[in-house]
Amino acid sequence: MSNGRALTASAEADPETTTFVKDFLALIKIGIVNSNLVTTFTGLWLAFQFTNRHFLNELDLMFYTLFGAALIIAGSGAMNNFIDRDIDPIMSRTKSRPTVTGRFSPAPVLAIALSFLVVGEILLFMASVSAGVWGLAGIISYVVLYTMWSKRKHVSNTIVGSISGAIPPVIGWAAVEPALGWGALALFLIMFAWQPPHFYALAMKRTEEYRAAGIPMLPVVKGFARTKKSMLVWVLILFPLPFLLMELGTWFLILATALNVGWLVLAIKGFKAEDDLKWANGMFIYSLNYMTILFVSMIIFSIFS
Repeated sequence: MSNGRALTASAEADPETTTFVKDFLALIKIGIVNSNLVTTFTGLWLAFQFTNRHFLNELDLMFYTLFGAALIIAGSGAMNNFIDRDIDPIMSRTKSRPTVTGRFSPAPVLAIALSFLVVGEILLFMASVSAGVWGLAGIISYVVLYTMWSKRKHVSNTIVGSISGAIPPVIGWAAVEPALGWGALALFLIMFAWQPPHFYALAMKRTEEYRAAGIPMLPVVKGFARTKKSMLVWVLILFPLPFLLMELGTWFLILATALNVGWLVLAIKGFKAEDDLKWANGMFIYSLNYMTILFVSMIIFSIFS
């Protein structure tokens, strides 16, 4: 207990330490790292289950894959912060980022990002060539296609960005089964279709900030009515996708369909919503719960299927 008190006292006496840690975690976008690791692990786990291999016999493969994926996602997040440091001060959501406050200067940020990307890729290639290649695809799609190209120029930036967000579960799958298969495709498509309604809801909440920053998000360019229609379409696209994972059993399909019905009902209510921002916030929260429940259930049902 005395050691615990000493550590606590030390942390309280040196607030800079905790501030640095928080800034570093913000720099690498730790929330995005964690959420994408869930989908990476799901792809890894399902591939083990579907190929009748036991993860305890391949812990080194799991380490290479999960740590490698974490590093390239963190590196890509840091690179995004490095590239966007000119527009981040304009938005309240991003103005406290360490690249804006000056806690991290550009040169160290670039060094951290590149180091993480290189080491992460080495680990992924140690898992399998396919995992390494898909890792490169994720980096290029997020850093180049989304951050450097479409984000500031095209209203379709969210859809372009959805490519990178859909790749982590494929990386996990490719580490175990390099040839991939229907399961990997299903995970990619589910993640791809989930992201537009999720990010459009966020964009509606931050419309004026995106407008001020000159980011052509759908609500900024086309308005809320068009955004609601697009969200409805993407939710409908999700309906058939769980059926590509029929190996997980009937109960999984029932749960996935129930989640889709719930999201569809909420999306339809948006057309009569009196408070668009309140509705958008509800859609955003539902999307987070949707993804968490769906991917955790995939892991659970795969054990008993």
